[in-house]
Amino acid sequence: MPSLEALIAAGHDLVLVLTQPDRPGHRNKILPTPVKQVALKQGLHVYQPDRVGSPEAVAQIRWADPELMVAVAYGQIIPREVLEIPKRGALNVHASLLPRHRGAAPIAHAILAGDAVTGVTIMKMDEQLDHGPILAVREVPIGPATTTEELTEALARVGAQLLTEVVAALDSFPPREQDHAAASLAPRLRKEDGELSWSLPAALVDRRVRALNPWPGTTTELAGKQLKVLRGRPAPGTGKPGEVIAATKDGLLVGTGEGAYLVEEVQIPGRRPMPARQLLP
Repeated sequence: MPSLEALIAAGHDLVLVLTQPDRPGHRNKILPTPVKQVALKQGLHVYQPDRVGSPEAVAQIRWADPELMVAVAYGQIIPREVLEIPKRGALNVHASLLPRHRGAAPIAHAILAGDAVTGVTIMKMDEQLDHGPILAVREVPIGPATTTEELTEALARVGAQLLTEVVAALDSFPPREQDHAAASLAPRLRKEDGELSWSLPAALVDRRVRALNPWPGTTTELAGKQLKVLRGRPAPGTGKPGEVIAATKDGLLVGTGEGAYLVEEVQIPGRRPMPARQLLP
């Protein structure tokens, strides 16, 4: 959305907006995607194919006859047949400093890896995953308490700004080949990735809680209850992994494989988030 809004504000002629099909939302009500909502408010033509490489989608994009294509978190690999349509190629706004963290979940993987800095890369797309030459990058620091949700918002703003700068002066950004030997992957997260092990060092427990917020969340058993850990931080203390060492006004101090972790906020299935201290009588 921020990239679409920035391109609109910059006065570009958006001939076609592609977004994912509408999906069931709260109480299974079919809701338009946020991108679609923005586009329709601006009177733009919106198309929502199941597969961007289908014959119908290719025909629709050819009909639009774009000079340039921009992809932002679209969620599908775009085939060569589509990439060859725009006269000036296709750009991708990727939320990492490529070639590090290629893939569907670069923001979460940057936090999981303990990176102090990530950023946004504007690249020319080819058929391979986040593989094409780089046009521009901009760094964004990762704070010690930053979650994926917070970092996503920051990177979306930075990416939108950098994209408009590149599109406005495309010939001023000569492409440079990525160092493919230095590439790392950031695959899509699965629900089972959220299972939290207290045998990890406290620093890694903290990374997982921050990286997997909001999806898929970190699930664990604590104080005899199955729950999600929503917020916490490493803290001084020692104890057996998973053992509640102490209860304080700030939360529950839990032993880990190395050090301790202060659990501050949790959520029991079917209930609202609550202070971790309320888990104990």
